[in-house]
Amino acid sequence: MRIAIVEDNESVAKGIAYRLEDRGHATDLIHDGADADAFLQGDANDLVVLDVNLPHLDGLSVLRNLRARGDARPVLLLTAQGDVAARVTGLDAGADDYLTKPFDMDELEARIRALLRRRGQEIETTLVFGPLRFAVQTRTVTTGGAALDLPRRELSVIEALMRADGRVLAKAELIEQVYGTGADVEDSAIEVHVSRLRKRLRSHGVDIRAQRGLGYRLELM
Repeated sequence: MRIAIVEDNESVAKGIAYRLEDRGHATDLIHDGADADAFLQGDANDLVVLDVNLPHLDGLSVLRNLRARGDARPVLLLTAQGDVAARVTGLDAGADDYLTKPFDMDELEARIRALLRRRGQEIETTLVFGPLRFAVQTRTVTTGGAALDLPRRELSVIEALMRADGRVLAKAELIEQVYGTGADVEDSAIEVHVSRLRKRLRSHGVDIRAQRGLGYRLELM
């Protein structure tokens, strides 16, 4: 899954991102409300973790704008205000759940899992390409019923390529999908992941074909 984290406290945002990335999710970090409002109009995230207190545009306004556009993806609000009135205001604005700071990372993860399960019928749960099956919820890849043991970065690479469904995925787009928007990552990092993954997949009849100057795509051998 891809999760947007909108939080002005950069250390908190990075802490959340590291925890979610360790669980195999891709993340995008935004620290400003106005930037988040613009970003969420054209992104591909499955869920939003949204702080209420943000510079330039508060989180509730970002949330109301999101819902006004007809965007129904799950939103988990974060706030330092734990009183009932604050929770009611956030839920009425369109939040799906509410977490009061300071919070435990285990609880944050559990709430995210619950939101994604609740939306399970709307989110594609299994990606298929040839013999490959990618279970989105459990982040496992199987072929012929046998699981492939892949590191989390390579799982993110294969997920992005499978979502592309045979079209060419540019290196920059692949980096964004794997490391998050704005990540300072060299092309060589993705090339290493692709090379390792290609070796694993070829024995199962799937190749990652490099299109010179364009990017990568999956092909059946």
